Amino acid sequence: MFRGLSVYTGNSHTQFARDICQHLEIPLGQVEVTKFPNDNIFVKVLENVREHDVFVVQSLVANPSVSDAIMELLIMIDAFRRASAGRITAVMPFYAYGRSDKKDQPRVPITARLLADLVGVAGADRFLTMDMHQMQIQGFFSIPGDELSAANLLVSDLASIVADSPDEVALVVPDLGFANQARRLAERLKIPLVFMQKTHRDNSGRSEIVGIIGDIAHKRAIVIDDEIDTGTTIVNTIRVLQAHGVREIFVACTHATLSLDAADRICSLGIRELITTDTVPLRPSHRALGKIRVISVAPLFAEAIRRVHEGESVGQLFDPPGLQLPLRVP
Repeated sequence: MFRGLSVYTGNSHTQFARDICQHLEIPLGQVEVTKFPNDNIFVKVLENVREHDVFVVQSLVANPSVSDAIMELLIMIDAFRRASAGRITAVMPFYAYGRSDKKDQPRVPITARLLADLVGVAGADRFLTMDMHQMQIQGFFSIPGDELSAANLLVSDLASIVADSPDEVALVVPDLGFANQARRLAERLKIPLVFMQKTHRDNSGRSEIVGIIGDIAHKRAIVIDDEIDTGTTIVNTIRVLQAHGVREIFVACTHATLSLDAADRICSLGIRELITTDTVPLRPSHRALGKIRVISVAPLFAEAIRRVHEGESVGQLFDPPGLQLPLRVP
């Protein structure tokens, strides 16, 4: 048992917090997070947290709404601060508004920075997240924190796909914004890299492929991105690959937000599998499709929480590609 360590969660992804606590072998903290009839959120901490090292786990996803998830997190942080918690860490497996990280049009906000400010002002002392849309978002926070990566787990999983016929497989990147991370993955998998150049015509989320960089003449492909939202880019990429004779396609990502009918559209195109992590809760209808496989990153978050609590290096989690999980517990 870890002395003074407490883990709490809101309503956006409670199972993920339970999984973290299972690996840490501690009970999930007791907190009431409800709504009044006027839609105002109410939070009450149901146990003593004075001088505790508190970790608030809240994935900022639409379950039921992103705005609710954000407000629950901010109000919980404020509640723990006023309850005299010793240190508060905002654990956000999925960080919302990551794509709003720059002013790429006139008179638009940088919402990723605004959200980072809100987390700090609410009273968080640290943050912990995974695979944000751009690495520079770390710099938006005025508090220290750590950004975990699912890269090691994805590489270990995808290696079994590549092992059968590495000369026939290419790693396909549908978004140049993910280019640097994808390059490192391709080097570790020892397969060629193909870039799809896309463009957005408006703010609807729709995109189209306007160019291909690399050799697409492969029999098999792994399409990889950090997040799949409406799925338009992935669908367009799959269709381009199929038009060029790629016969076996896998799709992989860290965050499967899968808005609207994204899951149905992607899985109906004849892909072998969509591989993702559990940073975002999958709807039952998505699981029923039978083509989505989830890799749990809860053990990785649990190990990071343990290291933060005990003052150990979190950076070492990125060094050994063959890091063995689940975590060590006393």
